[in-house]
Parts: sequence; C-alpha cells; structure tokens
Amino acid sequence: MTSIDPTTFLGLAPFLRMNIAGVDLRPTCEQMLAMLATTKGDLSIANLWMNLSIAMQCLGQRDLGLAYQAHALTLNRVYHLASSRQPAKLRLLLLVVPGDLAANTPLDCLLENSDIDLDFYYVSPGTPLALPIPEHDVLMVAMSEADENHELLASLEAPLRRWSKPVLNAPQNIPTTGRMTASRLLQDAPGLLIPPTLQASRPVLQEIAAGAAFLPVLFEGCDFPIILRPVGSHAGHDLSKLECAAEVATYLSRVEGAEFYLSRFIDYSSIDGLFRKFRVALVDGVPFACHMGISSSWMIHYLNAGMYEDAQKRAEEASFMTHFDDFAERHGPALEAIYKRSKLDYVCVDCGETREGELLVFEIDHAMVVHAMDSEDLFPHKQHHMQKVQDAFRDFLLDLTSSG
Repeated sequence: MTSIDPTTFLGLAPFLRMNIAGVDLRPTCEQMLAMLATTKGDLSIANLWMNLSIAMQCLGQRDLGLAYQAHALTLNRVYHLASSRQPAKLRLLLLVVPGDLAANTPLDCLLENSDIDLDFYYVSPGTPLALPIPEHDVLMVAMSEADENHELLASLEAPLRRWSKPVLNAPQNIPTTGRMTASRLLQDAPGLLIPPTLQASRPVLQEIAAGAAFLPVLFEGCDFPIILRPVGSHAGHDLSKLECAAEVATYLSRVEGAEFYLSRFIDYSSIDGLFRKFRVALVDGVPFACHMGISSSWMIHYLNAGMYEDAQKRAEEASFMTHFDDFAERHGPALEAIYKRSKLDYVCVDCGETREGELLVFEIDHAMVVHAMDSEDLFPHKQHHMQKVQDAFRDFLLDLTSSG
C-alpha cells in the first residue's frame, strides 16, 4: 500500500491485482483500520471504509465487507476514481447499488491505467437520483439484474430516457441478462445453443427426488443429467451436475434455498476430453477475446482450471486470442444475435463450443470481470489483447461524446 493512498477511493482493481498476484491483503486491511483513528475529514474516512469493504471481500470476508460498505454509505454515496493518466479525456458516471463484488459492473478493472475518470453513484431505492449528480460526459447503468434491483431499474427508465448525456446499458435492458430471461431471449438464435433455464421450487424438487414426480413430465424437454443451482447464486456457488433423482435428494440435503434454476446438461467436451470455456466481451456489438479456460472438469473457473500451472494450456489460450477473428467469424451470427436481442452496449458472454460447431452460451452478463492483471511472465499474450478491449470501450465512449 506504500504507493497508493487509501484515503482516496481505490476501487476494485488494485485489490484484485494484489489478490491475483498472491499478495496477502491482511496487512493492508490492518493498515487501513489503523488509519481510521487518525484520518480527518468525512470524505477520507468514507473512502477508507469503502476501500476496506472491497479488500475484505477480496479476502473472502463477504459479510464483514458488506458491513463496512454500509457504514461507508452512511457517510457518502458518490465515490470518485481519478484515471491514472491525467488530464482525463472523459468522465463516466456509473449508477451502482450496494452489494458484493458481483453486484455491479467492475469497469475500473477494464479501464485500469486509462484516461477515463469514473464516478460510482450509489443509487437509493425510491428516489434513485435524489443526490446531486456529478458532472459527467456519459452515464452507464452498472447494477446487476438481481431480482432486488428490478424495481429500482424500472424507476430509472423514465428519467434516463430524457437524460442530457449518452446512456449506456439502459435500465430496461439490464434484466435481459437474467438466466431465465436470457435463455428465452436467445432460443432459436442462429448457430447458438442455450438450454432453457427453468425455475423449480424446493417442494417440486423434493417430489422428483422421492420418485413422486418425473422431470420430463414437469419440465418438457428436460431430463437427466441436469445442472442445478439456487436462484441468486453466482460464480458456481452450489452449482452441481446431477445424474438422477437420488442425486437431487442428496443435493437438497446439503444446499439451502427455496427456489432453484435447472437446465439440461450439455456435454461440450472436445475430442480430447477437455472442456474449454471462453469469455467474450461485446463492445457496441463488436466481439473481443477476454480469456479461455481449459479443464478436465465441465465447471470451469479460470482460477482453478490449471492455467497458471500448465504452459500448454496457456499456449492454447494465446493461440485462441491471436486467432480470435476466426472464432468471431465462425460464431458471428450467434454473437450478433446476443448483441441485438439483449440491446446492451457492453455485455460479456461465457460460452463454449459444441462438437457440432454451435456456440454454447452459459451466461450473458454486463457485470463479469474483464482485466489484464495476470502475470506478464506467464501470460505475455494477454496485455496486447486486453488492450484491444480497453481501447474499443474508450473509443466507443469518445465517439458517443463527439457525435453528441
């Protein structure tokens, strides 16, 4: 922390960078806690509490981090993140909500080391834009599509239709990223496969587990194996592949929740038996490669897919990113359908490829993390390709302001 001032708002990027590099964040948190006793000024203290909230969540202390965040928001609801390259070319206002690291678009990670100033405006339920609005050139709705945000998003539709500045990811389009909504929205898109996501209550699943009801009867076109997860879960939390009714019973015995999402499992392994998951960012409809994870497990998370340990996997990812134009052309109609049907200016796609050549979509979301923080020694290919995403987003913003 010697090179950054924790009494200024730091955002997620520096803490995520430290976390990815294996740096122990506990001394940083202890330093910030100690500074609270001597720091003067409400704004500096609010920044300290908000920085602490982010760092604690990166440490896995979600509940404590959210408590620190709630306290910070009693002191201030607008947090300014100055770009590292000054003078800034543009000021972007992000409408965000209280919540964990998945609650909002982590745009500061994408725009790390850019010349774009960011303001994080924590909207309030009922009167979302009651606070003075910071000066800005472009506004972006950055909150996730979580159920608890739907009423808030609806309340933003009317004022943002009349907004004097360009608006990205209009609030009425954010719900298209919901699992059930996206699965309906993208059905029958050319070259795209997304199994319908269905919602099932615990009692219904208990009937299936007991053999009193049958999956294909209750959910037409869906049979074992299935993917099951609680409604509202993220990052693979309590996500499981279940092969039969008995496994549903075992799952329910260990996982809490009243409502669950289920969908048909699609085997997207390649001929070598490995699974490959791609993250693609669409910036104004133009696709860019973010990463590719390779694993022997169908449930791929980049951090545990062995990418850091396996040079051959990294070489394959480098080839994918270098030749991404081939991938984008092959799946052009599918990616265009995602852009046009979601109507989102910025959205990410987690996807695979079936052996039949279809784009298998797992999730679309504008709140995925996109960054260039991996070790340049291990991932020398990433900086160049991630710079393409940052440049495209920056150019998109500048074009919006110049055309306005």
